[in-house]
Amino acid sequence: MWLKIPLWPSEASTISRNVDALFVFLLSVTGGVTLLVFAVIVFFLFKYRHTKHPVAEQIEGSVPLEILWSVIPLGIFMIFFGWGASIYFAEARPPKDALDVFVVAKQWMWKFEYQTGQREINVLHVPVDRPVRLTMISQDVVHSFFAPEMRVKADVLPGRYTTTWFQAVKPGHYHLFCAQYCGTQHANMVGEIVVMEPAEYQAWLQGGNAEGSIASTGQKLFQELGCISCHRFDTQGRGPNLQGVFGRPVLLDDGRTVVADEDYVRESILQPGAKVVAGFKPIMPTFQGVLSEDQLLALVAYVKSLSVPQQAEPVTSRPPVPPAAGGTPIAQ
Repeated sequence: MWLKIPLWPSEASTISRNVDALFVFLLSVTGGVTLLVFAVIVFFLFKYRHTKHPVAEQIEGSVPLEILWSVIPLGIFMIFFGWGASIYFAEARPPKDALDVFVVAKQWMWKFEYQTGQREINVLHVPVDRPVRLTMISQDVVHSFFAPEMRVKADVLPGRYTTTWFQAVKPGHYHLFCAQYCGTQHANMVGEIVVMEPAEYQAWLQGGNAEGSIASTGQKLFQELGCISCHRFDTQGRGPNLQGVFGRPVLLDDGRTVVADEDYVRESILQPGAKVVAGFKPIMPTFQGVLSEDQLLALVAYVKSLSVPQQAEPVTSRPPVPPAAGGTPIAQ
């Protein structure tokens, strides 16, 4: 009977067992210390139960004893730290071949956007035995993406991308919750993760109603907003050439160097004067309040699709001669 009582959710991802092992170790150590303390209390309770006025005896200090009860707890805590840090770094570094999915959180729902263009509400389809990288952002307040069977929990913040990843190990339907109180209907912000066999997942992708990839949607926006007039694919534009820039160091006009990741591209669209590329002027207008989070994600995906393998060296360019015609650039 006791075997049928679930102590914790099933292990459905590659990292689940490591997380559970650390959790059991923490419970064992803290539980053992608790039992030891209570055992000592009970021992002294019975030992001195007939003594009305016990006289305390002065105990001289012992250097070996002091070292012993300092080194042992330190060693145990270092095991906690090292083990926890290894799991943290494993969860914080998604594999390079991970399947990318964008997540937009909103009171009170989860919206998932796939690279191939499919969009879903409160349901995330993923293939089994394939790492999945989630790039997440909130459209209103702070949320938290929590998939207990996958042992994944990450805050979803407004105005900034956060990432997490998991690799499911068995097909099935798994829970998805918001673990951060986000309003009156917080309890209703639930969904599910559907893990499918690779062939079944490909059939699901082909049977969707996608209207082109998310990068192609971003390319259309890039052209409709006039960004191409300044961000040309040569050295004659008033904005930097975006080909191959994603994931590389970018040299700014103030001497700093930053990596062109998702947050940098998003910030360059909404606050173009915050990080101006060396050799260019801060002439780009802001798109704050003009573009939705879905459109921003599409533009980020398009810029990311322009990247090509190159040596990691700062992106610099001589100031080009501004053309007479104006335009709407996307990042400075």
